[in-house]
Amino acid sequence: MTPVESTGGSRDRSFTAHSSPDDVTEHLRRVGYAIVEGLATDDRMDRLQAEAAPYVASSATGRDHYDGRFTRRTGALVARCPTARELIMQPLVVDVIGRFLSHATTFQLHLTQIISIEPGETRQKLHRDQMAFDYFDFPPDYHVQCNTMWALTDFTVENGATHIKPGTSAMSDADAEAVAEIRAEMPRGSVLFYDGKVLHGGGANRSRPGAADAVRRGVNITYSVGWVRQEENQFLACPPEIARTLDDDLLRMMGYRQGAFALGYVGDQQDPLAVLRGTDDKVRVVGDFADSNPSFQTFVQDLSTEQ
Repeated sequence: MTPVESTGGSRDRSFTAHSSPDDVTEHLRRVGYAIVEGLATDDRMDRLQAEAAPYVASSATGRDHYDGRFTRRTGALVARCPTARELIMQPLVVDVIGRFLSHATTFQLHLTQIISIEPGETRQKLHRDQMAFDYFDFPPDYHVQCNTMWALTDFTVENGATHIKPGTSAMSDADAEAVAEIRAEMPRGSVLFYDGKVLHGGGANRSRPGAADAVRRGVNITYSVGWVRQEENQFLACPPEIARTLDDDLLRMMGYRQGAFALGYVGDQQDPLAVLRGTDDKVRVVGDFADSNPSFQTFVQDLSTEQ
């Protein structure tokens, strides 16, 4: 039986800016995605679009079918677009991401990118974003990343709204073939959450060139657990002279902190944020991680016993 594409139904539930983070996270865990409508105002989207416009215009289209021959990808948004920083640290988003990735010691910014799908683009191959980690076979219940896609324009079926196969996060590709797709249609200012395991892909853009909202433009901001390499190198994408002007919470999100025990220090075990600020504060020692998980608790207890 051929799966039927759907734009509605119980799995296509949308939330509002006033929804509980628990409810959004529960839906995300259950089906692999969630949509929150109206989380960003038109004014915020207008500012971001204006800041990004010259960089989007100078971005080349994709080099292969996967990236999209009619798709432009524009990164380094922390340095280029001050308004993107507001989206990265939006309280509901940070709350949901923190709950979803709470199994790790920390989480971090993984990628910032405006994806502009232009008329004529074909449908993207369905994929799981965690394939970027060398196709490492993470356990079905271990999520290494969580993604957001903000609608900088309306997302419609006509202009390439994202295809998603709900509930496929823990399925094999073969089993997922029978799952009906939904389309992530959403108005401007909405945000789509989706995990790194769920099958998804950009849609074909069949809009008439020159029509209003002919280009489907989304702001892809993704987050990962603190112990993996970031997809976008935040330390080069945002030069130190700009980074020093940013607030500490955003810098920590970008990776200027200890990602887990013994990960991310500088020189003589100095904290990376301290080094950026010109001080010599050290990173945390192993005992400070005792509450992270049972394995650390056992290690620290054994360490104390041996002394």
